[in-house]
Amino acid sequence: MDITGKIIAVLEPRSGVAKASGNPWKIQEYVLETIGEQYPKKMMFSIFGEDKIQQAAINIGDEVVVSFDVNAREFNGRWYNDIRAWRVSHDVNGAAPAQQPYAPAGSAPAAAPDPFAPSNEKDDLPF
Repeated sequence: MDITGKIIAVLEPRSGVAKASGNPWKIQEYVLETIGEQYPKKMMFSIFGEDKIQQAAINIGDEVVVSFDVNAREFNGRWYNDIRAWRVSHDVNGAAPAQQPYAPAGSAPAAAPDPFAPSNEKDDLPF
């Protein structure tokens, strides 16, 4: 999935060492606000891995296109969503246009069929 927006917050990075392997890890979280919508939405996403964090080079105020995966995990009987970015592009103008859930302004909506209009179809219902 992709989302386009403006970075409004860069949260403090977290890091540690994996218990099983002993390898260090780092995660950075960001808050994005959608742009160009009547009611902008906010989404927090994360980037895992110090090399990927540096490669993304995200700063507050950047307009970006974020490609991400959503996953949920359970911990102590509660479920948590994890939105993990796998690509961040600073080329907002080259991004594919966002899907519009509504018809563009000025276009006429398609006429809905009249369910009570007589038809030539045979009715197999017994009532």
